[in-house]
Amino acid sequence: MAAWGERLAGVRGVLLDISGVLYDSGEGGGVPIAGSVEAVARLKRSRLKVRFCTNESQKSRGHLVGLLRHLGYDISEGEVTAPAPAACLILRERGLRPHLLVHDGVRSEFAQVDTSNPNCVVIADAGESFSYQNMNKAFQVLMELENPVLISLGRGRYYKETSGLMLDVGAYTKALEYACGIKAEVVGKPSPEFFKSALQQMGVEAHQAVMIGDDIVGDVGGAQRCGMRALQVRTGKFSPKCGA
Repeated sequence: MAAWGERLAGVRGVLLDISGVLYDSGEGGGVPIAGSVEAVARLKRSRLKVRFCTNESQKSRGHLVGLLRHLGYDISEGEVTAPAPAACLILRERGLRPHLLVHDGVRSEFAQVDTSNPNCVVIADAGESFSYQNMNKAFQVLMELENPVLISLGRGRYYKETSGLMLDVGAYTKALEYACGIKAEVVGKPSPEFFKSALQQMGVEAHQAVMIGDDIVGDVGGAQRCGMRALQVRTGKFSPKCGA
């Protein structure tokens, strides 16, 4: 216990991943991971600041929060840092008009964004919408641009649902990068800017925060590169064979 006390000395804020840490998504909304509802409640009763930092890009932030509240979590929309709202800010700031390759469940997040005459592509975890036709359309948009911009909501390889492991947006982003000869801009973990935004909203410095996630690359590695401490849970996509 003393060793853990030393490792966590000076921590003022906790960042929590959602999928694979709090719950496994799936039919009927998914299921909470054992003990996670109580763990969040204990954290909120403590002196620590708590924020939820997710790469969820199949659900709007409001829908996600409603689902988690239904499962018993004490969580509000203002406590969640998610990639779609962050991407919308970037699009507006840079005057970008996206072609959207996203899941229908998150499309509402882009309702106030101009999507006419696209000058960039935004790709997210589109699920069943990752058809050849839709991928090829995104490819064509990028290839027609003089300065193609590809924005990816996260770079995850896979995640876990109640039915098993599911391929994530990173694989499809890599395909477009390869085909177009470009590098995607990542909005979401493990982007340093994404973590910094969450820390700013919490009002703590990187060395005062710890990230808890199930992804050794996106959660743990990304947080550590920002100067945070990080813990990997043995739930979600965790595998004892490789730690992720």
